[in-house]
Amino acid sequence: MNLLRKSLYPLSLIYDIATRVRNAAYDAQWLKQKQCKVPTIVVGNLITGGSGKTPMIAYLLDHFSNHFSLAVLSRGYKRKSSGFVLANQDSSIKSLGDETYLLSQKFPMTHFGVCKNRLEGVEQLLSKFPTIDGVLLDDGYQHRLLKPSFQILLTPYYNPWFRDCVLPTGNLRESAKGKNRADVVVVTKCPSNLSKIEQDEHSRQLQLDAHQHIFFSTIVYYSYVFGASRMELKSFVKNPFILVTGIANAKPLTDYLESLGADFEHLAFADHHFFTASDCKKMLSKQRPILTTEKDYVRLSPMIKGVFFIPISIRFLSDEDRFKSIIANQFGD
Repeated sequence: MNLLRKSLYPLSLIYDIATRVRNAAYDAQWLKQKQCKVPTIVVGNLITGGSGKTPMIAYLLDHFSNHFSLAVLSRGYKRKSSGFVLANQDSSIKSLGDETYLLSQKFPMTHFGVCKNRLEGVEQLLSKFPTIDGVLLDDGYQHRLLKPSFQILLTPYYNPWFRDCVLPTGNLRESAKGKNRADVVVVTKCPSNLSKIEQDEHSRQLQLDAHQHIFFSTIVYYSYVFGASRMELKSFVKNPFILVTGIANAKPLTDYLESLGADFEHLAFADHHFFTASDCKKMLSKQRPILTTEKDYVRLSPMIKGVFFIPISIRFLSDEDRFKSIIANQFGD
């Protein structure tokens, strides 16, 4: 934590009090919530970005969209549109945001919408698709006007809430007490060899209630890169390349590539960065192959031909069947 952020601690105290009062008002029903007529499952976090919400939404769609008719609602961060927007064949990154656009391309049978007001967004989806079985809300944990039927809270292993504080000194959107609203907590981006003893110790520090389910997951990188062509990752990394990222936390990726002995220069941009002509000129001047993330690829590939990306997925370290059973039960299966 740098000196500037430490100096903002008085503002963190004010922000903490404000969010606690707001949450208490909702908990006491002084501020009213509305519950929708279909299951609404929130995938959210307490920190600002980088917890793995998009891979989790993709995981849920991978396992449940063939059994249920689902819709996904997100804010559409950094999109250029406003209000409620429904994804269709004419949609773009500018109208949906990069994450929603990427998911809509991967899951064409799922309905996708973006709206800052989550309650309005769900109601719009239900009016257009009244027979859907449920709605997944990407990043809706703090949007309490809508009362979800189930909440999945993600927390990255290396940046848990018990080592953080609220904005602007820290990265928490609300105090760690907000964890109490979760039905399931998934610790994301864990080391793949995290032992049961280490999992139990991490669980203890998270201080969850007895009714809350906890799971541990890790990132799995594909053994191939895609884009300009398909190539084995181990072959790609034999030669020097440029790694371009515009994500909240690129460390898991850089650590993984370094573990493969890769020789690369990392050009790191802010999360959801819209690449400029100047950015592209800098990349091309290196005269090396360019590797990026799948989310960055949808923004970068229209500007630079021949870019490669490495897809990721998530894998549960244990109890995956129990997790899937809990989620299936939310849809009445």
